Amino acid sequence: MNKISVFGGGAWGRALAFALAEKNEVSIVSRRDIGSLLTPLNEKLQQQKCLSIRQVSHDKALDAEYFVVAIATSALRGWIESVNLPKNIKILSASKGIEAGSGAFVSDILEEFIPHKNICYLCGPSFASEVVRSLPCALVIHSRNLVLSREFGSLMPSFIKTYASPDVVGGEVAGAYKNVIAIAGGICDGLQFGANAKASLLARGLVEMSRFGEYFGAKMETFLGLSGAGDLFLTSNSTMSRNYRVGLGLAEGKKIDLILQELGEVAEGVITAHAITQIGQREGIYTPIAREIDLIIGGKCMKESLATLMYSHK
Repeated sequence: MNKISVFGGGAWGRALAFALAEKNEVSIVSRRDIGSLLTPLNEKLQQQKCLSIRQVSHDKALDAEYFVVAIATSALRGWIESVNLPKNIKILSASKGIEAGSGAFVSDILEEFIPHKNICYLCGPSFASEVVRSLPCALVIHSRNLVLSREFGSLMPSFIKTYASPDVVGGEVAGAYKNVIAIAGGICDGLQFGANAKASLLARGLVEMSRFGEYFGAKMETFLGLSGAGDLFLTSNSTMSRNYRVGLGLAEGKKIDLILQELGEVAEGVITAHAITQIGQREGIYTPIAREIDLIIGGKCMKESLATLMYSHK
């Protein structure tokens, strides 16, 4: 039986730990005590005659063969600098977003410290709440090392189908950008703009994220698949999405600090909208939706943003 350590005790980290525990020995590392949150998951695993998930310290987690990282992108660099990782580590990153300030993708951060042949990136439509109910889903494991992608795929439970893709940049951009469009989706629904507007928003959002990704060498097929369109449509249409709920809050006229406080979780799209806007301005990439979401988060009137998007000739 394979030993896997999951770093990050948030909803997604716990969901992945549960899923992987179907066939593996899984430990989880979190900054806080999450024993009570693991109890219902372990009860389900016991019913399935699987091993329980154990919360362990960083040091004890380092003896695993496989690592899964589900840490907020804003904390990722600090984490990796503070941990003495094994040389032959095999990492599956479940973190999504762009680092504030530097504009670095998750792969940029990880590959400063770990050879790219040892890293994979998990993408695709997947709400944590449905994963812990063992509902079927399909995901993509992106890596420049497809052998490792398939190796991680073999660790997944029976209810998760995985595909391997070499397009790391495409998976990264799609996973980060869809959170920004999900905020826009929440605003659109919160303001009751209707189905026509929502369809237009998602279609143009898909074009925008594809254009951004292709600038950095991503493949169009990635944006038309699970990592792109699949994850975009999921997160832009459901209150199970934290970023969608941010959009709903903005539509109600709430300030972003209050929204995030009420959310109680990280909404990567807030930071990512600003990062994409900065990168777009620096590189000359047209990112109108991301730019307007960044401005709305900063206090711009939503009706003015709508007018900007509606009357732009691009």
